[in-house]
Amino acid sequence: MTATWEKIETNVVAIDVEVGAEQVKEALDQAFKKVVGRVNVPGFRKGKVPRSIFESRFGVESLYQDAIDILLPTAYSEALKESGIEPVDRPEIDVEQFGKGQSFKFKAKVTVKPEVKLGEYKGIEVPAASSDVTDEELSAELERLQQRHAELVVVDEGSAENGDTVVIDFEGFVDGEAFEGGQAERYSLELGSNSFIPGFEEQVVGLATGDFKDVEVTFPEEYHAENLAGKAAVFKVKLHEIKRKNLPALDDEFAKDVSEFDTLDEFKQDLSKKLQERKEKESEQARETALVDKVAAAAEVEIPEAMISTEVDYLLRDFENRIKQQGLNMELYYQFSGQDEAALRGQMRSDAEKRVLNNLVLDAIAKQESIEISEGEVDEELENLSKAYNRPAAELRDIFERNGNLGNMKEDLKLRKTIKFLLDNSKVASEVA
Repeated sequence: MTATWEKIETNVVAIDVEVGAEQVKEALDQAFKKVVGRVNVPGFRKGKVPRSIFESRFGVESLYQDAIDILLPTAYSEALKESGIEPVDRPEIDVEQFGKGQSFKFKAKVTVKPEVKLGEYKGIEVPAASSDVTDEELSAELERLQQRHAELVVVDEGSAENGDTVVIDFEGFVDGEAFEGGQAERYSLELGSNSFIPGFEEQVVGLATGDFKDVEVTFPEEYHAENLAGKAAVFKVKLHEIKRKNLPALDDEFAKDVSEFDTLDEFKQDLSKKLQERKEKESEQARETALVDKVAAAAEVEIPEAMISTEVDYLLRDFENRIKQQGLNMELYYQFSGQDEAALRGQMRSDAEKRVLNNLVLDAIAKQESIEISEGEVDEELENLSKAYNRPAAELRDIFERNGNLGNMKEDLKLRKTIKFLLDNSKVASEVA
């Protein structure tokens, strides 16, 4: 096999590949063995038709597509290795020659990983943030813990307030007609969560148990269901129940309930220490983010659309998984948020572009500085994962290898090692209070 390539556009190359006639013959033989068991020829049992009879009846051309399917993946993969090309998208294949007794020629047009022209990346100044814990931050953390351990108590008298959870029936109508997906019974809704159509929750505030109300809203212009977008709607609502958070008192009993400490003072001291550790970690992460952003901004690179689209796909899958963990699905999310997939992908695009840019720049720096990951570093990471998941490191390695993810782990380790290299070679601009 021979392969030559040329750049035809920015980040696009054309690879001309030729596979020898002998390999074509072998592929045709394999294709015949594959299809002969599926054909019926009078006088012959399935799978026993002689090759000459088969070709005279169906033509040797009937084997070409199967033979191409056998040859193409291996030939394309070998051509990439021979050319040192890193594709970032599926290739466009144009078969130029294929036939019995001939070589197999094809052209692959493929989008490739872009070249990165690095700017300055050593000695970059990045400010450090203070990790001291203020009284206000400690109080806010205690309040969050109170909210988390609050008890929902049914309110028998009075009306619904922001922050309450109400149990409601509702049915939506547009132009007097009920619409699909606009009805639910005994639905729990936290007022102020902004999980419903704008204007809905505000009109439920003030209702008492047993009250009915026609809630009038207008669907957003960009609502995912075209038949509802921009339409005025009326939801007939019945309020069954109001539940309000009953916050626990901040005292020694509270400390005993939420920690291993006997007094509130001891718990607050430990909480302050943990908050400081968290702020230190967040400060370091913030420095990393700021540093990588500065280095990326100084680089020059033209990112292929295919890489951004692939990253958006990844972000969308990750978002969908997080939605499922909350007991929702994407259909419900689109309904409540008034978005559709296209709008959500549009929101994710800038993050995706930034992630791709940063990774490309970090990869270029790793190559420039000869940053590699040793087997010892892989073993160390597997040991860390072993402690985190309480599973043997050898078992985890086997899982990564079977799933084809060991290479991804090494790439992730290399990126982290490159960021550490940048931090070690950066400067602290100033302390920020």
